[in-house]
Amino acid sequence: MKPSSFLLVLDQGSSGSRAAAFGADGSIAAAAHRKLSPSYPSAGRVEYDAGKLAAGQLAALDEVLDALPKGAELRGLAVACQRSTFVFWDRRTGEPLCPAPSWQDGRAADLLGRVRLLNPAVHAVTGLYKTPYYSASKMAWCLQHLPAVSRAAASGDLMAGPVASYLLWRLSGGNIFACDYSLAQRTLLFNIGKLRWEPKLLSLFKVPLRSLPSALPSGAAYGEVELRGRRVPVAAVIGDQQAALTGLGACGDGAAGLNYGTGAFLMAPTGPRPLRLKGMLNSVGWNASAAETGYFVEATMNSCGTALEWLKQRFGLLKGAEDAAAACAAAGPRAMVLPAIGGIGAPYWDYSTFTTVSGLTPQTGRDEVIRGFVEGIAFMLADSFHHMKAGGVKMNSLRASGGLSNLDALLSAQADLCGVEVLRMPDSEATARGAAMTAASALGLRWFGGPPSPSAVFKPRMDEKRRKELLSAWRAFVRDAARMSKSLRKFRALER
Repeated sequence: MKPSSFLLVLDQGSSGSRAAAFGADGSIAAAAHRKLSPSYPSAGRVEYDAGKLAAGQLAALDEVLDALPKGAELRGLAVACQRSTFVFWDRRTGEPLCPAPSWQDGRAADLLGRVRLLNPAVHAVTGLYKTPYYSASKMAWCLQHLPAVSRAAASGDLMAGPVASYLLWRLSGGNIFACDYSLAQRTLLFNIGKLRWEPKLLSLFKVPLRSLPSALPSGAAYGEVELRGRRVPVAAVIGDQQAALTGLGACGDGAAGLNYGTGAFLMAPTGPRPLRLKGMLNSVGWNASAAETGYFVEATMNSCGTALEWLKQRFGLLKGAEDAAAACAAAGPRAMVLPAIGGIGAPYWDYSTFTTVSGLTPQTGRDEVIRGFVEGIAFMLADSFHHMKAGGVKMNSLRASGGLSNLDALLSAQADLCGVEVLRMPDSEATARGAAMTAASALGLRWFGGPPSPSAVFKPRMDEKRRKELLSAWRAFVRDAARMSKSLRKFRALER
């Protein structure tokens, strides 16, 4: 093994495009980042300029290649990306046909409501629920409303896939058109039991099969790309949350992963078969072949980092994480907050309830409201955690990552409300590391040791009686917020 051998990783997230090169000792030899900002053209719409997205990701890759030693050996490339954002592009030109709808985009909610498909049937096939945040309904919306997309479909020139598929198509000069099972699943068009595109769902949403990428295991021989005159094998493609779990070592022995990002994701492995729990997702995990596929039970929360960003941008209540930490430390009596920006995910799957604040008193101020939002994140995830535990999922600890995992008040509240240790993991590049580990395994490289050690451990301090009281209060609060929101919508009370 040469001392200058590297694995390259593209990590395409919701707020940035990263590239990294990992050495044989598992350390990052070079990394680069380009900021990525979605646009919000109208209510419910969140989208990216797909051309700029790809250009930023490839610019970050070029910066990493420039930083590597001359003559460095490139052993392979891995791609991790946000899971439900997708791109439509033209087979002949490779140019995007429209902005890329983000996973946060809810434009197709009405269309989805008209699709004759019940949630139990959707969940049995896809492991997901019928929500506008997965790709299928937005694909149908674009096919119906955007002439460039419908024309390309009619001519057979339409290509549609997760961001990873578009990036690989660009990098390979059109020779690679594929994604892995974890990304295919997030379209709401994929059968996770048979590991194939589901004909009934394609027909319901009127998405042509020929426009979709091949679905392969996460670690597989995807083909080759040419970088600086060198042929580099693409050895892994994987969803960002699955990659993060792999990078954190949260894949067994009762360890679950908890990622606090734009949204928040709680995932725990369940072995070679999906564990069906009402309100929870069944996600395809890392796999090297169809026969080795593992599954996770997953809870998603739509508004995590976005909730604090909302307080910052719309109300000016804080400038950053440091302000949030100080506010949580100074706060007095609890204010209850349901952070429902973008809807409530697991276990409720409710997209009509408003963000709700309750328990305000004359003593309530800025600090109490901020802490309420922080604790609201912890309450929502704890609700799902206990639902999973009741369903038989073993979770003895939570490995926390993501930007908000640096907020002590959040991890402390999470430990109290879940009743297990929460371990803050030091590796801010868990997603990139997990993707590199997947590629290394597929290539037969033994480059990575065990999981990183935690940088801090938060132990539960709350007794069981108080924990149960607060969780009961939380669930009553969510039910009441839903009823109130329904009434406000029924009587159009919020219209001017």
